[in-house]
Amino acid sequence: MNNQPQSTNLDAQTTAGVLTEALPYMRRYQGKTVVIKYGGNAMTDEVLKQQFASDVTLMKLVGINPVIVHGGGPQINSLLEKVGKDSRFVRGLRVTDTETMEIVEMVLGGLVNKQIVSLINSEGGRAVGLTGKDGDLVRAKQLVLEKASADEDLGHVGEIDSINAKVVSTLEREGFIPVIAPIGVGAGGESYNINADTVAGSIAVSLRAEKLMLLTNTPGVLRENKLLTGLTSGDVSRLIDDGTIDGGMIPKVQCAVNAVRGGVKAANIIDGRVPHAVLLELFTDSGVGTLISA
Repeated sequence: MNNQPQSTNLDAQTTAGVLTEALPYMRRYQGKTVVIKYGGNAMTDEVLKQQFASDVTLMKLVGINPVIVHGGGPQINSLLEKVGKDSRFVRGLRVTDTETMEIVEMVLGGLVNKQIVSLINSEGGRAVGLTGKDGDLVRAKQLVLEKASADEDLGHVGEIDSINAKVVSTLEREGFIPVIAPIGVGAGGESYNINADTVAGSIAVSLRAEKLMLLTNTPGVLRENKLLTGLTSGDVSRLIDDGTIDGGMIPKVQCAVNAVRGGVKAANIIDGRVPHAVLLELFTDSGVGTLISA
């Protein structure tokens, strides 16, 4: 006779159901690369940070190759404030003079990057931190805005010239989880601050990734508070034209569209505030967030 409490049996059944649902997706993504842009609340909330590290470690254990590209805007703002330097933005981009670039490198390439690496390693993963300067991973040049006025010089803000995907693929083959800070290097060795979404999308294309995941602080693309998913690049263009997609969501969806047009199988904009959002998107039938495909 089974003397186990009924609640324990129900918990076991729930666990079995979850594993059964996840198994086909584990098979589907085994050996594939998934590039994750890590940012927003998922990077600042202590519980979510630990869950993210655990989720990424699990992905690697079941044969998926996660590649992490992270931001760090709030942390940069905090340090700039401490040293008495104002943050200035032009068209949503941080003006990055030489002094600010030094702080950006210190925060992204040092503090934030190493925190993420340590968290993943504490969960049993084998993470390696690097910036786009390592191995000429991200070659860049200065970003010049169209019709820029004299006071719209962005300084060390860069746009991508090329990606050296061999740096990342070598780490993947050796069983490591790359954690990349979005700092590029110019032809003369100068550093450039680059948008993390852009870097993640370009790396995903260069690696021929199966999926690009952009973690945000919103559920995804919304219309009248209803989540939209299963979008094509054509759908995205129409939603921008009719005003459904606006503001800060536009560059994210454009990054996703560029990735799928560049050969990435699918891109997802998901809510990083949801516990285990990465696993829910990868391993459940319903997923979370907005799926965009070519």
